[in-house]
Amino acid sequence: MAAWPELDELKQVLNITSDDWDGDDLGSGGIGDMTRLSRALAAAIAYIKLRVGDWDEDLDEPDDMLAHAALRAAVLFSERPEENEGAPPITNDPVINRLLYGHRRTFGVA
Repeated sequence: MAAWPELDELKQVLNITSDDWDGDDLGSGGIGDMTRLSRALAAAIAYIKLRVGDWDEDLDEPDDMLAHAALRAAVLFSERPEENEGAPPITNDPVINRLLYGHRRTFGVA
């Protein structure tokens, strides 16, 4: 099984070398100093769990596809809104949707 992405991995994808925006690393267990990047990563992981549906924290673990979907979501969440101008909303992101294929347990009904 894979693990959820960590802050260093997100920083690498975003080409960030400083520690200015780190906050607490999700693996450290701290919750008092979350900053923009750590919040974006936490939100992305929560978002992917919601998209899968019926996520059980005690039993479920991410595989490579879910971990990569969370990393992709974190990148989208952390980018400036003007950089995503004209892009589809994250719910329609083709990369995330491909990575979630076969993982969903619940589906929205209109």
